[in-house]
Amino acid sequence: MSQIVKGVIARSKGADVEVVDIVVPDPGPGEAVVRVEACGVCHTDLHYREGGINDEFPFLLGHEAAGTVEAVGEGVTDVAPGDFVILNWRAVCGHCRACAKGEPWYCFNTHNATQKMTLAEGDPMAGTELSPALGIGAFIEKTLVHAGQCTKVDREASAVAAGLLGCGVMAGFGAAVNTGNVTRGDSVAVIGCGGVGDAAIAGAAIAGATKIIAVDIDDRKLERARDFGATHTVNSSGTDPVQAIQELTGGVGADVVIDAVGRPETYKQAFYARDLAGTVVLVGVPTPDMEITLPLLDVFGRGGALKSSWYGDCLPSRDFPMLIDLYRQGRFDLDGFVTETIGLGDVEAAFDKMHAGEVLRSVVVIDGAGSEEGAA
Repeated sequence: MSQIVKGVIARSKGADVEVVDIVVPDPGPGEAVVRVEACGVCHTDLHYREGGINDEFPFLLGHEAAGTVEAVGEGVTDVAPGDFVILNWRAVCGHCRACAKGEPWYCFNTHNATQKMTLAEGDPMAGTELSPALGIGAFIEKTLVHAGQCTKVDREASAVAAGLLGCGVMAGFGAAVNTGNVTRGDSVAVIGCGGVGDAAIAGAAIAGATKIIAVDIDDRKLERARDFGATHTVNSSGTDPVQAIQELTGGVGADVVIDAVGRPETYKQAFYARDLAGTVVLVGVPTPDMEITLPLLDVFGRGGALKSSWYGDCLPSRDFPMLIDLYRQGRFDLDGFVTETIGLGDVEAAFDKMHAGEVLRSVVVIDGAGSEEGAA
């Protein structure tokens, strides 16, 4: 029987989000219903609300989530009811050209649930199919996903912390460790010290980087970056970050520079702040209108690598359990990313705090996840 649960939607571009009743179908073949326990408020959710991703409104927001599998559909073998899982948006297919080459972290054909969740009876748009954020939609008591989007991890981990691996923290950590290949003795600079940038700093520290330079325009963020492993900070509102990074690295630049902002000006800073044959990693997401011009001779003459990091080039089945182990060992401070816990009705206010730079992550904690059956 389908269920009616509470969830947070963006009904139209720029409109305040709403808590509404949503119909969640029973899982079909390859699908799972997950009782969501916690879900982080990510900037991507705000992009959806503002129409910055696409115009397939209404959106069911939320995607950085952890919870418990409640039911699975036909053919599901990797997870079972009762499993504690982190939701991911890279459910690898195993068959595309990337998977066939042994590079599933680049999977070009990731899976989402086939069925759609809909607005419940009594809503002005009753029966309308919802577009779940990143194929997940987790600001909701229970969500329907492809079973491959469920990564089983140790139940002793806090859901509030674990869910953050579902997007921003994994993106930043992986940008340093997977894409940037940071290793012991490296010098690393990270431009932009929000959640993704701080996760990149933490990843660089765990990988053994000996000099980690945090760059931002907000002293509050720079101070926080030190908690995750930054050894030096640069406030680029009044200091040339390229010059500062070069001075802090003996005049040569950093081995790896990570742009966690994703703007033309920050990318240029990253490009020129790296050492010869160094690596630039772009993990901040630009908007469609952004363009960049670089002298081709400089691209050739500086050598090295210019990389983009998709989801931290992660493989959830490999990386999520490993990071949860590090968290449980006290070596990776996931709790440090959580500024506050809130309810489903507080998401709009959390967006305002995000805009003001007041939070690293607000996390929605969902109590009860109760429902009624037989809605459809």
